[in-house]
Amino acid sequence: MPQVLPSILAADFAHLADELARCRAAGARAVHIDVMDAHFVPNLTIGPPVLAALRRCTDLHLDVHLMMSDPLRYAEDFREAGADALTIHVEAVGPRRIAAAIARLRDLGVAVGLAFNPDTDPRLWLRWLAEADLAMFMTVYPGFGGQSFIPEVREHIRIVRQALPRLPIQVDGGINRHTIPLVVADGADRLVCGSAFFQDADPAGFLAWAEGVAR
Repeated sequence: MPQVLPSILAADFAHLADELARCRAAGARAVHIDVMDAHFVPNLTIGPPVLAALRRCTDLHLDVHLMMSDPLRYAEDFREAGADALTIHVEAVGPRRIAAAIARLRDLGVAVGLAFNPDTDPRLWLRWLAEADLAMFMTVYPGFGGQSFIPEVREHIRIVRQALPRLPIQVDGGINRHTIPLVVADGADRLVCGSAFFQDADPAGFLAWAEGVAR
């Protein structure tokens, strides 16, 4: 069954504790937190102190997406701040450092996610995905919320689902009532939803519908 992860990037940053409570009340079991460094992507978001504040407000699973040029430099800080899972971009670490990156995240005791930009071929990374806890496909180019879904990424989802049938596959970007049935049919089972969740008049109803979509 699919799982919805509300994306804090689309929440009201003036009332984050209330927004986390709203996620829990709607039935969410985890929230997604985008960390941007204004270098790997053209935007800047939160750091470890804000994550630590979020951790104090909730016991929800904190799924932290490091959109950073040097994610390992800060991985321990985010783990100590309360991250339960850390997802890093394969484009940021590259093929020569990926093994060490996975090992480092394992040492920190977090779930390990590998993220892919829309134009990255996941077939080149299947060996390393087999050692990860999660594959995450960006269905927009990372850096900003509210972008339109890129349909070409659907083929990447299908490739990894066929190659690694038990690996959780997460999608992020333009995930809403129109695209959820498509990506779930392709094999995605974790749905990062920003505006689609927080701007819905009935977030609990949206979450229940999305998690009821059969593959």
